[in-house]
Amino acid sequence: MSLAHVLLTSLIEKPSTGIELARRFDRSMGFFWNATHQQIYRELSAMQQKGWISPIEDDDAQSRKKTYQVELLGRTELSSWMVKQSPPAQLREELMVRLRAEAQIGGNTVLPELERHLQLHQDNLKLYQTIYAKDFAQANTADRTLFIHQQILQLGIDMEIGWIQWLERMIPALKNFDANQ
Repeated sequence: MSLAHVLLTSLIEKPSTGIELARRFDRSMGFFWNATHQQIYRELSAMQQKGWISPIEDDDAQSRKKTYQVELLGRTELSSWMVKQSPPAQLREELMVRLRAEAQIGGNTVLPELERHLQLHQDNLKLYQTIYAKDFAQANTADRTLFIHQQILQLGIDMEIGWIQWLERMIPALKNFDANQ
């Protein structure tokens, strides 16, 4: 997946300026795809050059803000990308490599990082649950778009619960190993 496909999806949902996209990105797409504001602006420029998006004419000619919309070429690109196959995402987690090193070297030096990750995952879970309660507690599950958005968020919640459960098993077990040596 490329940043362009993420941005095309966001722009189809709602035509936006670069800063609006960056802010929305931080609050939604950013939970599962990282990009800096600079990368977003650079990608918007490339997408405009390809004819995938165009700025909506603004009545205020003095304004430097451009509100972008998706053009037919952009919709065609996104439609082509949607039907392509992709493998499941591979877990690429630096913490797992640290744990493998810990298994060889010992010393429980990774324990503070595990505890920090536990807190981060608990914080993410609270955030996702807050968003869920705000956006989906009374949602019409017969609405296909809302259903898809709800299920994506539910996957995030389930993943955070999985991390928390794993860390809550791992941390005491490692402490127990340390106490018995």
